[in-house]
Amino acid sequence: MSRTRVTVVGAGLVGSTAALGLARAGFDVRLIERSAPQPNRGALGVDIRNVALSPASAALLDEVGAWRDVDKAPYQRMMVWEQWGSGRVLFEAAEVARAELGWVVEMSPLVCALWSAVEQHPGISIELGQLQEVEFGIEGVELCFASGKTINAEFVIAADGARSRIRQALDVPLVEKSMDQVALATVVRTEKPHENTAWQRFSSGGPLAFLPASDPHVCSVVWSQTAEQAQQRMALPDQAFCEEIARALEHQLGAVTSLDKRVSFPLTQQRVTNCAPRPDVLLLGDAMRVIHPLAGQGVNLGLEDVAQMLKIARAQDNLRDPRAWQHFAHRRAARSEAMIAVMSGLHKLYTSTDPLLSLLRNTGARSFNALAALKGAVMREAMGLAPAAK
Repeated sequence: MSRTRVTVVGAGLVGSTAALGLARAGFDVRLIERSAPQPNRGALGVDIRNVALSPASAALLDEVGAWRDVDKAPYQRMMVWEQWGSGRVLFEAAEVARAELGWVVEMSPLVCALWSAVEQHPGISIELGQLQEVEFGIEGVELCFASGKTINAEFVIAADGARSRIRQALDVPLVEKSMDQVALATVVRTEKPHENTAWQRFSSGGPLAFLPASDPHVCSVVWSQTAEQAQQRMALPDQAFCEEIARALEHQLGAVTSLDKRVSFPLTQQRVTNCAPRPDVLLLGDAMRVIHPLAGQGVNLGLEDVAQMLKIARAQDNLRDPRAWQHFAHRRAARSEAMIAVMSGLHKLYTSTDPLLSLLRNTGARSFNALAALKGAVMREAMGLAPAAK
């Protein structure tokens, strides 16, 4: 039996990794994207869009040949604390016998590196263009482009983001939960070095995260807050914003001396109940689920989708077999539901201003920090090295 030809829609991090993994497994792959990616570095020489990648994600990217030449900033520690009280949690790579907890990687250079690997792989053909319509029939999926070109696809992997065109065309139900928050993102230069540490402070508005870059005085920032707070902070002059964000981090890195442009976007959480809505369609990454960025796990979950998908794909030739993806869909739905529940719980816990709850949070943080075995288990889960991620 000949192997199913796979069409991957979306050449972002998840889609390109899926295409490369499938091609390396011997599948004939077609990758569809609107246009070729371009590197996008800002005023401080760093892409505002950064991701914290786990060791499991790094291993997958290395497996498909797109990790070695990527610029990456390892971080060995993560410090977490809150606005009220003195309870802190320090995660250190040495506690789980690792050199690093993970790496902070600029998104556009990483996607460009994947694209370069895709272009060089003989098993992948690239189709550039804007999808106009998607139609589903007994024999497969018909993809119609704005140019008038039509492609008939045997099996489609939709990795086309949170507003997936494939998912919308299928009218796949979404379970959505608004967070009533906005994320403000930028890149800053700080007075003190970040010491290869990721810093995260919770306040009633939401968490503020400083992620270390390769430059010891540069961090990418994601600041979750209310829409009103975001509107006010977006309007601040640069100097006033630098002072505000340094104060919000309690000057852990001294003064914030300069910054890139600020961007903001609404936060929501959503998931599909079934990522395999047809025998010939599979949803991966943000097309499957979107979670709050407070734990930095969204991209890692997407790459976890790819790793699990590849295990199944390598074991069979006919990906259109209705039985192929039933167990996968069930497990990924449970994983998505659990992660969204955890993110919602943490958000509710840390945005409460109840003094008693604050006392309990700080007491719990100090106790958790002292429990090496429990803390190690949490770190291994976040790193993609625990059974739940496999």
